[in-house]
Amino acid sequence: MLPRMAESNTPTYRNPVWPGYLADPFVLRSGGEYYAYGTGSDEGNGRQPDGRVFPVLRSRDLANWTFVGGALEPLSGSGQTRYWAPEVAERDGVFYLYYAADMRLRVAVATHPAGPFRDAGRDLFPDEPFSIDASPFRDPADGRWYLYFAKDFFDERAGTGTAVVELADDMISTLGEPRTVVRASSDWQIFERNRTWYNRTWDAWHTVEGPFVVEHDGQYFCFYSGGRWEGPDYGVSYAVAAHPMGPFRDEWSHEGPAVLRGRPGEVLGPGHNSIVLGPDGRALFVVYHAWDAAQTARRMCIDPLIWTAHGPRCLGPSTDNRPVHLSAAEKALLLQ
Repeated sequence: MLPRMAESNTPTYRNPVWPGYLADPFVLRSGGEYYAYGTGSDEGNGRQPDGRVFPVLRSRDLANWTFVGGALEPLSGSGQTRYWAPEVAERDGVFYLYYAADMRLRVAVATHPAGPFRDAGRDLFPDEPFSIDASPFRDPADGRWYLYFAKDFFDERAGTGTAVVELADDMISTLGEPRTVVRASSDWQIFERNRTWYNRTWDAWHTVEGPFVVEHDGQYFCFYSGGRWEGPDYGVSYAVAAHPMGPFRDEWSHEGPAVLRGRPGEVLGPGHNSIVLGPDGRALFVVYHAWDAAQTARRMCIDPLIWTAHGPRCLGPSTDNRPVHLSAAEKALLLQ
């Protein structure tokens, strides 16, 4: 655990906390530091200056970040491969990076959080035509590991939804069949109408993606993003269950994202979040990407997560200077 700081010494942040392109951000807290990983820009298929993919940033306080390099050694002979949405799990001093390459989930391994990660040579879901947005989760109740991810469904409200499967002890293979976590249930989750995909045209193709699970008071909260990632309705909502494998329920998201949504003319498409404990060892922060109003890039942002009587809420998206802790007013919201 990082040492707690007095409020007078708490650093401040202003979104975005990193000026460069970094979408689908995931932050790992390891060895007294924070490491951020994300999807790189389309230019050069996301390659970083060192030839690796997935930019890696490092910070001690969540507010000030330094570029470290690329995380992953590219797949052999993969000059045109597209890479998306990395997340990292640490177990017994080994680091496992779960990522999508050309819409297929894979895993890579390293002995340091900054890498270099090298692919383990395994397609995690060979029978799925589409799998992205892997998110590993360790259940604090019994230490078991699970992998949440996004896949496509073809029945009612067809489109991308989320699923979960248990991870084996080797962390690079799965156990049993995936179970559905969250499917689209509302029109705000429509990605595109009359979309041509899988050699047919769908009246409406929906998207629920970017799962990330947190345990709170014995319940499992699966945060997810829905809608079109560059559209005005895209945001973060959640489902909840009594077990990591579900069943999950979500009856509060019919009218739109319940946790985080955009600010017209200022912040567009906040989403694909992860959640990390802040440097004071108490406050949780939602780490997410968002477009600027001109849609020039998706950049990494952070804002506090609070638990209210109405469910979890992110105190954002913010664009002003804020301390990396909860203010007295924000703490008061916890009681509402």
